[in-house]
Amino acid sequence: MPTRPYVIDEMISAKTIAARVEALAKEIHDTFRDTDKLVVVGLLRGSFVFIADMVRELDLPVEVDFIEATSYGDSTESSREVRILKDLRGEIHGRDVLVVEDIVDTGYTLQHVVGLLRARAPKRLKTVALLDKPTRREVDIKADWTGFEIPDEFVVGYGIDYAQRNRNLPFIGAVRFLEP
Repeated sequence: MPTRPYVIDEMISAKTIAARVEALAKEIHDTFRDTDKLVVVGLLRGSFVFIADMVRELDLPVEVDFIEATSYGDSTESSREVRILKDLRGEIHGRDVLVVEDIVDTGYTLQHVVGLLRARAPKRLKTVALLDKPTRREVDIKADWTGFEIPDEFVVGYGIDYAQRNRNLPFIGAVRFLEP
């Protein structure tokens, strides 16, 4: 799918993200300090950079697993229909679980994944999102920890893409579409 022409304006710098990830990891550590092993579940694909940085900052024994869920495809708008493309490989029954999400927008994906994982009876289930757009929320869900609250703008970078582009940017940037 061809993309519309656009430019990217830096919104959150790489340095600011790194400092916030470090602070979040300390808060998460305090919650899970008594765990035998924390299962850190990344929601692919957008969370892969965030989860990598997060687990390096956690001073806990961790196991990493992934779920791939989508409600966007190559669009800039959620379809509101969440599809699970890849499920966990490991068992989470009776275990401590941290779900790592890149961005909570309408809330449908996080709500769906949390419901799916709660049904598997983890000991504790908590969520962390790098970005939150509360003005876009359509379902009643909020991450336990949030990196940054942002306005209703389409963003890329730090793992987040537009039509599979810009994931490799070290910062979060707002996409500004150009007039044809």
